This record gives sequence, structure tokens and C-alpha cells, in this order.
Amino acid sequence: MAVENKPLMPKATAVWLVDNTGLSFEQIADFCGLHPLEVKGIADEDVAKGIKGQDPVATGQLTREQIADAEKDPKKRLKMAAPKHKMPTVRQKRAPRYTPVSKRQDKPDAVYWIIKNHPEMADADIIKLIGTTKATIQKIRERSHWNATNIKAVDPVTLGLTSQLELDLAVSRAAAKVERAQKRNARKGATLKSVAQTTDAPANPDEGAPAPDSYIQSAELEQD
Repeated sequence: MAVENKPLMPKATAVWLVDNTGLSFEQIADFCGLHPLEVKGIADEDVAKGIKGQDPVATGQLTREQIADAEKDPKKRLKMAAPKHKMPTVRQKRAPRYTPVSKRQDKPDAVYWIIKNHPEMADADIIKLIGTTKATIQKIRERSHWNATNIKAVDPVTLGLTSQLELDLAVSRAAAKVERAQKRNARKGATLKSVAQTTDAPANPDEGAPAPDSYIQSAELEQD
């Protein structure tokens, strides 16, 4: 079930509605996401002491018409007014993958396993999947890691560093990248002439062509 929007400052809004409208405690509680007894406590000044009221009309969360209609009908419930301006969606940056301290020592084994079993995966793919660094991957590739003698290839899924679904997806994406790169290179190669084609072609288009019959006949006459 979808959760309806509530005021940004529910108690401050409830204070304002109690002080400035004839709405029932139930109506205010429903709109602000509070309990009716809590709203009653606000009215009795037992709750929310010192909180300054927040006008929901001024902030565009309610309209005067909505409040007036609700005051006439205690059963009517208030709804958040539609925003006048559409706020642009903000794309949140993906946080780096968190790995528990107890499993961080297993990362080199997982990286080595990927390098051995999926060479199509680039460093960036491994970093995104395992949460390591480019420098660490390079040292493992070169076997210059400080603990290289103890690093063994172990499936990162078995180590609990990623799920099988995430691993399969990363592998398929890496393979697709390689395939696209190969197709691009093949298209580029098809547009280039071979060395034989460029060196064997005669400079003059007429060179190498068979001599016309008239030239052959004249040559025979001269010999005679």
C-alpha cells in the first residue's frame, strides 16, 4: 500500500491548524500523521510546547478551500496539495560497495579468481564488483602483491563478496564490451586496402593492358 505524503514539519503544522482553524482533532491528526490524543495534547498545551506553528497554506501543502470544506464536514479528510513546481529528480551517486572487515582479507583471492577465469573483465569491472583498487589489481596481476605467495583463486560468491547474479551480470556485460570492440575493429579493417592492393596496382591505368590488334599487326609488318 502506498504511503501518502505528510507535512514536512507535522507537529508544527498541527500547532498552526489547532490555533488557526476549526478542524477536528481527527482531521488534523490524519493530515499530520499524528495520533488524535497527541493533537488534543497540543490543544491543551501539554504537547509540543515552544514549537512555532507552520502555515501549510503558505508552504503550498494545503489550500484555503480545502480547509474551508473540511471545516464544514468533520468526516472529510485533508490531502496534500499538488506541488506547483515539479522538482527535478536528483540522481544519487552509488555508494562504494561496503565489505565487512572480516571479509576484506579475502578480496585478493577473489580478484585473482576473476583474473584467471574471466580475463575479459577490465579493472573497472572488477573494482565495481569486488570493491578493490586498481593498484591492488595491478599488483595481483604482476604477482608483486605483498602477500602474493598466499593468494589463491577463490570464487567471490563462495567468499560472500558478491552474489551469483551480480557476478553473472558483470561477466555478461564485460563479454558484450569485448564483442562490440571486436566488431568495431573488424569494420575498420574492412575499409582498409591490403599492402598488396596498394603496391601492385599500376600507376598508369593503361599499363599492363593487352595491346590492341592494330598495334600487333603493325609490329609484325615492321619485322617483315
